[in-house]
Amino acid sequence: MANQIAVINAGSSSIKFAVFHDDAGQSLIFRGQVEKIGVAPSLMVENSEGDTLIENEWPAKEVNHQSATKIILQTAIALLGGETVEGIGHRVVHGGTKFTAPVEVTPDVVMALKLLTPLAPLHQPHNLSPIEAIMSEAPHIPQVACFDTAFHQTQPHLAQSFALPREISDSGVRRYGFHGLSYEFVSGRLQTIAPDHAQKRIIIAHLGNGASLCAMHRGRSVATTMGFTAVEGLMMGTRCGSIDPGVLIYLMDEKGLDARGLENLIYKKSGLLGVSGITSDMRALRSSNDPRAREAIDLFIYRIVREIGSLAAALGGLDGIVFTGGIGQRDAKTRQEVVAGCAWLGAAIDKQANAIGEGRIDAPQSTIPIWVVSTDEERIIARHTADLIRSAATSEADVVTADVPGPTVQG
Repeated sequence: MANQIAVINAGSSSIKFAVFHDDAGQSLIFRGQVEKIGVAPSLMVENSEGDTLIENEWPAKEVNHQSATKIILQTAIALLGGETVEGIGHRVVHGGTKFTAPVEVTPDVVMALKLLTPLAPLHQPHNLSPIEAIMSEAPHIPQVACFDTAFHQTQPHLAQSFALPREISDSGVRRYGFHGLSYEFVSGRLQTIAPDHAQKRIIIAHLGNGASLCAMHRGRSVATTMGFTAVEGLMMGTRCGSIDPGVLIYLMDEKGLDARGLENLIYKKSGLLGVSGITSDMRALRSSNDPRAREAIDLFIYRIVREIGSLAAALGGLDGIVFTGGIGQRDAKTRQEVVAGCAWLGAAIDKQANAIGEGRIDAPQSTIPIWVVSTDEERIIARHTADLIRSAATSEADVVTADVPGPTVQG
């Protein structure tokens, strides 16, 4: 009976999950999510073909992150019908400077990750909640933490630095970068679909409710738009992106906002939602006739184009652009408008290919290739989890073998 790898990707109001065969391709068995936790929680599960297997809803007070994890475990056990889960992988947003690669979870690891909560206060607690729930409910199953920050550890020191006093920088205040699991997956896919370009100077645009760009050379991160936190860089669904720090000081002095008030403003009330005053959903903004909706979209595009120019400078040129993420993969108009803003780089889009989406979408006259590549953070987590568990099992087997006494040779 084949073993399976489960993956849990916990956010602030939802928990995505997936189960894969532990085979060479990490083939999907089913995936789903519990969403709108604390508001109108619901469960949806689909098979590998996209067919709905389970749908359920609960009153708001009945489901929190811990109980949602139990629901996911019970659902997965029922759907697997007795097949074994070899391990469970988790997306953890922040690994700090210590965790630069996937790691098997232990109580000490959880304690160390909790200490990083001030660096990602809106993400880290939710990432760790399912880990602790599973340690309590199913302690026999190995768990692996995979970090969004790890992919960017290859950046040069200057790209990670702020112009702050050394004692502050030495305390861990630096540019970490995020969305690393997505960038790692897309970089790997590019090596498969466009091996001649994958090692060149590429900018990947991960555009969704959270949005960032990553400049890559030879498949490694050189620079990225997110920094110390996941609020820096591009304008996002509800996050403001980069902002003059003086604005925050002004809001404290003149508007009486404290740290929590500023946090709520820049993470939850800004971005597409704040500028439009309507919604953070790009689909709804695109269909709206309200001029504020158009202004929000225009600012979103402007910030992306401006940052692409910055990253092209960091790379010393540009050999390709990749779109991924919910908006990047599904919104043809956003791709069209971003590429139009990058005409000075030689970029041009093929309207027919762009309407289809997945694959290469540059026009014949474009001097750089442009792709749409679907990301799959859960699949890369499954791959890391399987590799780490197998590595640990091999190491244990080697130790056991070394401890077994050999035959005594008598002369």
